[in-house]
Amino acid sequence: MNSINFIKNFINNPQQLVMKMLANNTNPIFNNLIKMANAGDTKGVEEFAKNIMKEKGMDFNKEFSNFMTNFK
Repeated sequence: MNSINFIKNFINNPQQLVMKMLANNTNPIFNNLIKMANAGDTKGVEEFAKNIMKEKGMDFNKEFSNFMTNFK
């Protein structure tokens, strides 16, 4: 896809373009996360995020609260 088509596709349907890009990912853990998100499994996605943050020594609740302040 050339850059002009990429920009046109992004402007017309950004969600579809991003999903196409994500579908090409070969990481099974990431693919499982995408399946959970598409199925509406918000609890599963939340647990995934909590586990990743715990592995990195971060507090999910604190970081999520900081993230949400961007939308107030």
